[in-house]
Amino acid sequence: MPHLRFGPAGKPIEYKGSMQGVPKFLREIGLNALEYQAVRGVRISEEKARELGSEAKKYDIVLSIHAPYYINLGSPVKKIIESSIQRLKESIQAGLWMDATIIVFHPGYYKGVTPSEALENVINALKIVEEYRESIKATHVWLGPETTGRTSQVGTVDENIAICMEISNCKPVVDWAHIYARNMGKYITSVDHVIEVIEKIEKELGRKAVSPLHMHFSKIEYGKGGEREHHTLSEEGYGPDFSIVCKGLVETGVDGIIISESPILEKDAIVMKNICKELCGVECIAD
Repeated sequence: MPHLRFGPAGKPIEYKGSMQGVPKFLREIGLNALEYQAVRGVRISEEKARELGSEAKKYDIVLSIHAPYYINLGSPVKKIIESSIQRLKESIQAGLWMDATIIVFHPGYYKGVTPSEALENVINALKIVEEYRESIKATHVWLGPETTGRTSQVGTVDENIAICMEISNCKPVVDWAHIYARNMGKYITSVDHVIEVIEKIEKELGRKAVSPLHMHFSKIEYGKGGEREHHTLSEEGYGPDFSIVCKGLVETGVDGIIISESPILEKDAIVMKNICKELCGVECIAD
């Protein structure tokens, strides 16, 4: 039986206070995970990060960080790789301050290189990041390359597994909507697809990579190049179906942290929690 946590990607839409007060708010509404969004840059001070981490620990909220969007470790341009490495270093430092479990990031793009060259560039750059993480004694903060939603991006399930095979304390972050969009709505349409992804990660990287499995979910709109826009769970005409994800988690028995990237963040995190509660009972909800 899995134990599942739910929470929003960033500050809840119905919360008006400081970021440091979010853990208490989440606990009050029945959620227990939070992905701090540093997508426009890591701008949190050490004092504020430590305060957020302390509040998260007090209210049993598992923290993660989403690193800046402008990271392209696959680039053929040295300067772009160097600045991307620096942004990841800043994310790891903030993660250490707040005691985050994982740094989520988009690995890069294929522009100017072949997919295999881009992947090689990503791995080589992450080895530098890995050395930095060791130097500040933050090896317990995992690196999490996210499955990406556009066909121009490094970040298929297989690519992220290949990355993590070369980097210590690294595991893929599974964005079910991105996989769905990248495959033009033809994958993540059944429980078997969900199980296939989870079992592939576990087979190649071991049980630690799915203990817990860090995930993102929303419904999504896609076009020729993949991802276009995230949608709420109540909007019809978009996928994937969250119930098949929960059923897949139940079948595999892996623990999970499920981050809502829906436009209504914590509201849909609660919807997802309730869906799983109906499917597998209160025993699978980590309250």
